[in-house]
Amino acid sequence: MTVFTYTARTQGGELKSASLEAASRDEVITMLRKQRLSVVKVDAEKPAKSLGSIGMRDIVVFTRQFSTMINAGLPLVQALDILAKQSENKALAAVTKAVVFDVESGLTVADALRKRPKAFNELYVNMVAAGEAGGILDTILMRLATFIEKTDALVRKVKSAMIYPVTIMAVAGAAIAILLIFVIPTFEKMFAGVGLALPLPTRIVIGCSKFLQGYWWALIAGGFGASVLMNRYYATDDGRLRIDGFLLRVPVLGDVLRKSAVSRFTRTLGTLISSGVSILDGLEITARTSGNRVIQNAIMASRASIAGGETIAAPLQKSGVFPPMVISMISVGEQTGGLDEMLSKIADFYDEEVDTAVGGLLSLLEPLMIVFLGVVVGGMVVAMYLPIFDMMETVK
Repeated sequence: MTVFTYTARTQGGELKSASLEAASRDEVITMLRKQRLSVVKVDAEKPAKSLGSIGMRDIVVFTRQFSTMINAGLPLVQALDILAKQSENKALAAVTKAVVFDVESGLTVADALRKRPKAFNELYVNMVAAGEAGGILDTILMRLATFIEKTDALVRKVKSAMIYPVTIMAVAGAAIAILLIFVIPTFEKMFAGVGLALPLPTRIVIGCSKFLQGYWWALIAGGFGASVLMNRYYATDDGRLRIDGFLLRVPVLGDVLRKSAVSRFTRTLGTLISSGVSILDGLEITARTSGNRVIQNAIMASRASIAGGETIAAPLQKSGVFPPMVISMISVGEQTGGLDEMLSKIADFYDEEVDTAVGGLLSLLEPLMIVFLGVVVGGMVVAMYLPIFDMMETVK
């Protein structure tokens, strides 16, 4: 999208100048004509300036306030205009102003939001479209806000489980590097002056120290290269399928990822169905937002099954990803006609399961990291003191 500056004349003859975001100059002219404005000039396009990022919390507040104002009877354009003026996030304020312009030009709110995918994802847009079509936009927006809050909380839980061990390992790596680069060489010089034959553990530690001092650049380059290759491989369909499948099979961590994926799948699909989105569209949107290729494939297989007149549960069971309880509850929901309510219940249950799984992961990682640090750092210290013990024996 590009920012254009325009000057146009109203029906009353008044000149109006402003800027707006659009794909092309022709689109700007079309928008202005829909507002019954006579175009005087549209200036040369200039790149849109980045005003910052739009966080989940900003979207939640925007959605709740939008719902409240619509429920109070305010017209859509007026409600959006108020939101644009009072938003503390400059990026969201700019996006909302552009949405106001589009809605004034004759677009639906959903179509206007669809033009801003960085702020409003496909799920958000489809639910707003369903709300507009059903005349229950305020209700849908409130459901959306609740859904985004719960989804964001789930993502934060999983991320928090990973931050602690990653931080500890980073600090441990830095400590080991400092020992190898600055401390071990001091011991090496001392041992070289004495002329004793060094034990094998000591020679190994000194060798690691020399390698790190001489080839630290190779380690950094190798790590960077491996990261780039892994990202490229993950970008391929086969790579993503294999890596995502491997992560689901990792002990403990795989359990956390599986349960969070089940919670996200059931809550997303349940929210979409209860908001009036068709089951086929709901499954397609849910598959694209699943975040795991194995689960995405299972959901798309369920969509094909539904399109062929069969059930959702059977393909999910074949995938081997979803627990038997989830399959059984989805099957009951299909049979009773209360699939959306059943999906919400599953999501609530698995939100609690994710909490338990995250706690289990952390309780397992803490002793493992302590043992690892004790073995590595303690092993280095012992290796450096072995020659000193030999020297003491020689003195005796």
